[in-house]
Amino acid sequence: MAHQLHHNPPFRAEHLGSLLRTDELLKTKTAFEQGQAPEADLIAVENKDIKDIAEIQKKLGYAAVSDGEYRRHMFWGSFFPGLDGFEEVKDIDADVFRPYAPDVAAFLEAGHKPGESVICTGKIKHVGSTYIGEFKYMASVVPPEEVKNIKITLAAPNWYHLRYKEGKAYPKGVYASDDEYFGDIAKAYQDELQILYDAGCRNVQFDDPNLAYFCSEKMLAGWEADPLNVISAGETFAKYIKLYNDLLSKRPADFHVGVHICRGNFVGSRHFSEGGYDRIATQLFKELNVDTYYLEYDTPRAGGFEPLKELPPHKNVILGVVTSKFPELEDKEEMKKRVYDAAKFIAEGNNITVEEALKQVGVSPQCGFASHREGNAIDRNGMIAKLKLVREIANDIWPGEL
Repeated sequence: MAHQLHHNPPFRAEHLGSLLRTDELLKTKTAFEQGQAPEADLIAVENKDIKDIAEIQKKLGYAAVSDGEYRRHMFWGSFFPGLDGFEEVKDIDADVFRPYAPDVAAFLEAGHKPGESVICTGKIKHVGSTYIGEFKYMASVVPPEEVKNIKITLAAPNWYHLRYKEGKAYPKGVYASDDEYFGDIAKAYQDELQILYDAGCRNVQFDDPNLAYFCSEKMLAGWEADPLNVISAGETFAKYIKLYNDLLSKRPADFHVGVHICRGNFVGSRHFSEGGYDRIATQLFKELNVDTYYLEYDTPRAGGFEPLKELPPHKNVILGVVTSKFPELEDKEEMKKRVYDAAKFIAEGNNITVEEALKQVGVSPQCGFASHREGNAIDRNGMIAKLKLVREIANDIWPGEL
C-alpha cells in the first residue's frame, strides 16, 4: 500500500465523468438501436461530441478530462457483459434480487419490472478490454503530455453481487463460495487495469454506489431481516473492501486510483438511499487501498464531515459539495466554508493544521450529470455553470493549482 499523497491526479477541481449528451447523439443512438442508422454514423457523432466536450473541459480549467461516458448507456459501461462467464438476461425474474437493495427497492416500489440484467453463468475470465477503445480515442484528442490525466471511469467490482439474493449471484456448481467468485472478478480487473496501464492510462475512478448503501438504515434492516443471508452486512462490506484490495494489489505506484461513492443518480436526478459515512468510515478510509475518495456531500442525506477524521494523511478526498442534480447554483462563499469545515475534521483526525489538511482536498460536483444517458434534470448551460462554479471554488481556495 502506498503511503505517499498522490497529486495531479487528483486535481483541485474535478468532475465525476459523465456529462450531458447532445440531442444529436441521443437521437443517433436511438436510431442505431432501432436499426435506422448504421454504426458508422453513431461512431462519427460520438467521436465529434467527445472531441468537443474534451475541449470544453479544458477551457473550463479541468485537467482530468473524460469522454463524458458518451459511448455508454449507463455509467458502468460494458465491462461485465464483456467477460466470459457473464450473460445479459432480458426479463429476468424479480425474485433473484434483494428487494431491500436501495436501487432495486426503488424500482419495485414504483411498480417497475427489473428488465434486463447481467448475471454470472460460468467461470469468469477476462477476454478483452471494453474500456481501452474509450481511452485510446481520448488519448488522440488531447496533447501527449496530458494523456496521463485522462480519467477513465470503471464499474464497481461488486456491482452484480450486492443486487442479487444470497445464492443467486452465481451458480453453486461454478463457484463454491463468494471468495472463489471474487477471486476471478479480481483477476479480471487486474487484466483490465494492466491493459489500460500499458496503453498509457494513469488515472481511473471506480463508481460504487453500493458502498454508500451500507450507510442506509433501511437497507441494513432489510439485510438483517433476510433469512437467506449467511453473513452480516458488515461482513459483506469487509469482503468488498478485500475484493478491491485484491484487484489493486498489482497496480504500479504511478497509477492513480479513486473511488466515487454516492447514493444513486438516475434519470430525472433520482437518488436511492440516505445515510452518513459514519458507519463505514474507518474501513473505507483506512482499509481500502485507493488514493482518492470522491464523496457526495451536496445534501444532508450524506451526513456531516465528522467521518473525515478517519482519512489518513496520505489519501485525498474530493468533496462533492455542488449538486449535479438540479440547476440552482450554490453560493460560492458557502461552498468554500464547507470545504474549510471538512478540512478542520481532517486536521483534527491527523493532528495537523487546516492548511496541511487542505493539501488532501479538492472539490467536484456531487455526481455525474448523466449516469444514465438521458441525463439529470439540468440542461447543458446549467451543467457548464456548475462546472465553472466548481473551478471558481478551487481557484479561490488553491490559487494557481489545477
